[in-house]
Amino acid sequence: MECKEAVLLRVFFGENDKYEGKPLYRYMVEFCKNKGIAGATVFRGILGYGKSSVIHKAGFLSLSSDLPIVVEIIDCEEKIQSILPELSRMVEKGLITLERVKVVKV
Repeated sequence: MECKEAVLLRVFFGENDKYEGKPLYRYMVEFCKNKGIAGATVFRGILGYGKSSVIHKAGFLSLSSDLPIVVEIIDCEEKIQSILPELSRMVEKGLITLERVKVVKV
């Protein structure tokens, strides 16, 4: 990444969400890699809820089948803007946020 100011894109959705037959989080990371995006990381939540207000949680004795997933994607604004339309099409139910960040060390 050559920029000092970057954009952090976060996508929130459920672990069971799919795109073209693959888990959505895997498809997104592979898509970003193929587009030359600086970085993408997937986080699996242990508790959360969204628009539906249904709480999804991982318990000690049982695991939820649809835990919260957050994919963080970072790069220069131009590159993030170039992939945003396609990412938006991938997310059927979920939330996408953008924020400006300063890159301290690469």
